[in-house]
Amino acid sequence: MDVGAYLPLIAALIALLLGLAIGKAWERYKLRDGRWIDRRKARDSQHYVLGLNFLVSNQIDLAIEELSRAARVDADALEIHMILGNVYRERGQVSRAIQVHQALLQRPKLTRLEHSYVLLCLGLDYKRGGFVDRALEAFKETLRLAPDNPYALLYLEKLHEEQHQWAEAYRIRRQLVELSGPDTQPKNQAILGFLENALGSDALKEDRPADAARHFESAIAHDAATTPAYLNLGDVRLHAGDVAGAIAAWSQLIDVAPERAHLALARLEQLHEREGAPQRFVERCRAFIASRPHDWRVRLMLGAHLTRQGQAPAAFDLLLETAKDHSEKVAIEYHFESPFVYYPLRDSQSGGGGETRGRVRRRGEEENA
Repeated sequence: MDVGAYLPLIAALIALLLGLAIGKAWERYKLRDGRWIDRRKARDSQHYVLGLNFLVSNQIDLAIEELSRAARVDADALEIHMILGNVYRERGQVSRAIQVHQALLQRPKLTRLEHSYVLLCLGLDYKRGGFVDRALEAFKETLRLAPDNPYALLYLEKLHEEQHQWAEAYRIRRQLVELSGPDTQPKNQAILGFLENALGSDALKEDRPADAARHFESAIAHDAATTPAYLNLGDVRLHAGDVAGAIAAWSQLIDVAPERAHLALARLEQLHEREGAPQRFVERCRAFIASRPHDWRVRLMLGAHLTRQGQAPAAFDLLLETAKDHSEKVAIEYHFESPFVYYPLRDSQSGGGGETRGRVRRRGEEENA
């Protein structure tokens, strides 16, 4: 047997084993300040694991205790100190969290990624403590180091929203849309719709109705479920004398979000009464009730309208019809709108059987009942 023929294969196997050993050593150890650091020493300690377990179970004090012990095992373990600072913040010890994260920033030879995440944690500390300007600065510095960091963008957007800086929040959300996958687009479009509506409301306050209308229309285009945009767009059009446009906007809301129809119908009621055509409102309500017989808000709205128009018997009949399915709601909502009051009866009063029954009386009669 010629051993020499196998020497290249043996050499290759030895080289492979050496490569694996060196790779594993490189994964585990890191040279820092002239000495080798075991990366997994702290993470493999029972204190680190226990700290994470306590954190998950929301036992914050015990989590702080165990993570502090893990940090003492390896003072150079950056991630443990970052987590510990975050736990301090959630515990309400904001100044302690700031101290921990600021100390981490003073470490030499932080990588760009490490630097950016420590800054992000520090920004959250400032935000929790109410230091808005410092939080903004920290998040912006994070984005300078990592322009595509979605967490920094998200928290920066929220800060601008809290300050009602809608234009900045909208710009950042557009960046997040570009970074997000297709599965997040519905949520993104809903947020863009909300921000466009807020921009329109600001334009209205600044007496820029044309810009306001454009923002409201854009809000609806982003997300058809942006209910306030329809109402605001109709208000702008009505103020500009475009009655047909206002009616179209409010009618669109009724079609898109029928559960919010009462908001649009309240405006349509005022408009039709101003035009001297209250019957048009009655027709709208009855058409809506015919298509959605289980909606009780519009029934109550129509009943209140009929009462104000002096048609108490018709309102009374409508109340009786509504009370069949919505007795409790009628008793609460209708009490202040009509000369009639509906009183649901308990099973002991109604004879049992589990049926919901009640009694309708004129206001004032209940004292003598």
